[in-house]
Amino acid sequence: MNIIKPKKLKIGDTIGILAVSGKIKEYQRIENAKKFFENEGYNVIVSETCKTSHRYMAGSSDEECIRNLEEFFSNKKINAILCARGGYGTLRLINKINWDIIKDNPKIFAGYSDITILLNLIFQKTGIITFHSPMASGDFGSDINDYTKEKFFNTLKGETKVIQSENGKNYYKGEAQGILTGGNLASLCCMDFLPDENIILFIEDLNEPVYKIDRMLTYLFNNNEFRKKVKGIAIGEFLNLEDKSMYEDLIFELGKELKIPAADGFKITHGKIKDTVPVGAKGLFNTQEGTITILEDYTE
Repeated sequence: MNIIKPKKLKIGDTIGILAVSGKIKEYQRIENAKKFFENEGYNVIVSETCKTSHRYMAGSSDEECIRNLEEFFSNKKINAILCARGGYGTLRLINKINWDIIKDNPKIFAGYSDITILLNLIFQKTGIITFHSPMASGDFGSDINDYTKEKFFNTLKGETKVIQSENGKNYYKGEAQGILTGGNLASLCCMDFLPDENIILFIEDLNEPVYKIDRMLTYLFNNNEFRKKVKGIAIGEFLNLEDKSMYEDLIFELGKELKIPAADGFKITHGKIKDTVPVGAKGLFNTQEGTITILEDYTE
């Protein structure tokens, strides 16, 4: 695959806030995020789909979401696209997107949760590195955490070299190299997801019972081709677990079965304190140090 590195974010750039997943319930948060970025020295364009909705999804229709997505990529004035929120909706779009428009107009594309689907498919179909990052409504539209803010800007400027876990548990010791791939576990299980190269899989989720986490991981790793590609599992937060001990038993069992490095403690999460992770960058994962070291530049 030909890797395409987006241009790094710089002061004065224009950030497009794009809604292509769940509907925006509190538009004031979009206004707050717009004001935040303007105060930081950026220009902001907000998609029409932030103001319209159908059922529980952003935009008056799927077609409006696709049109806004493609227009934001083709618009030369927009340097970076930040998704407004997650929820549900991106899966409905993926068979209708003109991927050539995206490939011909590489730029920063960032978000998490349901946006996981687009982060990984954009990389797989175009080679453009994307970013698992905080979003406009839930993060920048409310009280943004200083750590989250710093890591967001540092990473989009190409300055992050190491992603460090905190108080992590080592489920299977070791070190591995691979392309950083992943995000929200439930979203990963909804897409046609077979990497071309060896990967370091990073995962997170919230409000999922342990048996569903088990089912989702089993679903992914029942695919032998997928299993062969995963060389390490970097685990973010699984929030609101009803039985943490049972969950940890599950992950220990998975690491032992796969015999690949597995450790948690990474600030990859639906929570307030987040790292920003370049999807498609080459990384070195070390469970004993609790680090993901990014081995190559991921922006230009």
